[in-house]
Amino acid sequence: MVYVRFSLWFTLIHTVAYAVAGMIALRVSGDIYEGKERLMTYLRDMSDPGERGHVEKWSILAQVPRGLLMSVVLYPILGAMGEMPLGLRFAFLSGLMFVYTHLSAAAPCADNIEGFVYMKDAFFRRSSFLKFQMEMVMYSVLFGFAAGSLLF
Repeated sequence: MVYVRFSLWFTLIHTVAYAVAGMIALRVSGDIYEGKERLMTYLRDMSDPGERGHVEKWSILAQVPRGLLMSVVLYPILGAMGEMPLGLRFAFLSGLMFVYTHLSAAAPCADNIEGFVYMKDAFFRRSSFLKFQMEMVMYSVLFGFAAGSLLF
């Protein structure tokens, strides 16, 4: 029962942090996601009502399996995380999310190390790199604070 409760709360916290960071980032980084001249032309255009509707419909639902999968991987270290002081737990969870789900992810994206190596310059613009980092730092901090405080 401890694992089920952990996974449910983890998934909820992940989903809320993801949504909040994404909504803020879209306001600041619209040039990356919206319009014909956007950086991420291979993603759905958030200025197109049909494509935006698809994202709005599925983006939150897609976080449920993501959150569940990420939570299950942490089962072996739940006890150790519960014994950490709050500040260390916050740093660990924030760092884990930023590094593993983002910066060091194996899939090449316009905002991670693999993207720098494998993506064409048209998709990996140094000028947009910081905007991407802002979104992921927001997500990681929100998640780390909420999960570190509420899960243990």
